[in-house]
Amino acid sequence: MLTRGELLKTGAGGAMLLALGGCAAPADRSTTLRAIAAAILDGALPSAGPARDAALSRAVEGVHIAISGLPPAVQDEVSQLFGLLDFPLTRRFVAGVGPWDRASIPEVAAFLERWRTSGVTLFRSGYQALHQLVYAGWYGANDTWAAIGYPGPPRIA
Repeated sequence: MLTRGELLKTGAGGAMLLALGGCAAPADRSTTLRAIAAAILDGALPSAGPARDAALSRAVEGVHIAISGLPPAVQDEVSQLFGLLDFPLTRRFVAGVGPWDRASIPEVAAFLERWRTSGVTLFRSGYQALHQLVYAGWYGANDTWAAIGYPGPPRIA
């Protein structure tokens, strides 16, 4: 599990990247989240069409809800992470992908795998944050529980 300390543990290079990403005008993170969620949830989503689009939209909305429930300091860190991923120069440098709305699932999955196994703490922490937020957004919805065999919370009589 990602700890706040791990997310904060960055070197001077990581701080500089975040600062550069923060120079960008705030972007709608939904496009970024949609591309990342599509890669993380690829096997769990409907295969295609309107059902897939609706499921991705629900997952993205769930991530927004999960972020809104975080403490303000952590929300700021998440905003810095999205600033890094949304700013074209830093996105290309740190993620290796072009515009999110044109990124393929294999491209996004490769970026996530690079971050997951990176020797750079900032990237590993960023991967963990993205992974946990997407899973919280997806599995926080009760219509996804059956796929993992979760019957739901116990009923209190």
